[in-house]
Amino acid sequence: MTAPDVALLLMTSGTTSRPKLVPLSHGNLVTSAQSIAQGLGLTRADCCLNVMPLFHIHGLVAGVFASLTVGASVSCAAPFDPHAVLSWLEDEEPTWYTAVPTMHHAVVACAGGTSVRPRRLRLVRSASASLPPALAAELEATLGVPVLEAYGMTEAAHEIASDLPPPALRRHGTVGVPTGCEVAILDEAGQRCGVGEPGEVVIRGPGVMAGYVANPEANAAAFVDGWLRTGDQGIFDGDGFLTLTGRLKELINRGGEKVAPREVEEALLANPQIRQAAAFAIPHPTLGEEVAAAVVCDPTAGVDEQAIRTAAAQRLSSHKVPRRIVLVDELPKGQSWVASATSDIVTGGEVRIWDLATGTARTP
Repeated sequence: MTAPDVALLLMTSGTTSRPKLVPLSHGNLVTSAQSIAQGLGLTRADCCLNVMPLFHIHGLVAGVFASLTVGASVSCAAPFDPHAVLSWLEDEEPTWYTAVPTMHHAVVACAGGTSVRPRRLRLVRSASASLPPALAAELEATLGVPVLEAYGMTEAAHEIASDLPPPALRRHGTVGVPTGCEVAILDEAGQRCGVGEPGEVVIRGPGVMAGYVANPEANAAAFVDGWLRTGDQGIFDGDGFLTLTGRLKELINRGGEKVAPREVEEALLANPQIRQAAAFAIPHPTLGEEVAAAVVCDPTAGVDEQAIRTAAAQRLSSHKVPRRIVLVDELPKGQSWVASATSDIVTGGEVRIWDLATGTARTP
């Protein structure tokens, strides 16, 4: 058995295209796991509370493999139970845990505004979806430890970039600095972008897969001059911090004006009465596409669509403010607890409300 030998086959999530089969080698997995362990400063004394499913690259590599590379322990809790997490943090005595933002939100909600200080916990990690800065602040206030955001994908054997623990500088709203592989930003012509210039995030290195299984068309589209195209749009600042501004395939084309859903979501989430938000495109007869959003509000807030739009307009250019806002009980989530919104909320102009109690969509 050698480093190039395939160790694991995983399907991509397929959120913006058909799922593809990703072959990860022993070398890919070891490189990523060691990078995560080094970045988090893991030692044999650490214990990870793994609440992520092990069929997902996040839980498998970050939660389990990274711990095992340094001889640390792992406490696997399955299935995820937000009401039990606070007890697990005491009973299992973990020093850290890693999860997706929807799980973190559930933990904060279950804490009910109280401050909890688990005895051994020293950090919390978030990955697999955008972490709203407001949620990061709430989680830090609840648990009393730093919250580190990471960015990864299956094709990179998980981690690409991450915040680092204190005393390293952190910048909420970014995904930290490159860790698991080499990262660059390319423009539409394939040239490197300068500091502050947006473009596509591309990666390369020993943690990155060699290519999709039996899919030459996907491989031809995914690789350019040895770089793997992530499909994410991003910007580097002068200190090397990477900010993701959206998925290129999810950009909303409103009459020729490109709108990044993530920018809209962050503006909506700046409203303290909104707990979750997802922006997406809906058809428009003249513009082609229009900006819409689904939001989950604090049940005690009593907000309406117009109030939400007015608040968003203070942070967004007028063409980026959602013209349609749907109030929902909960954003639908997959088995990995990553929230999705578009086709499950609005299809063909018909609004459907996701009812958490029944787990079904209904027409208002």
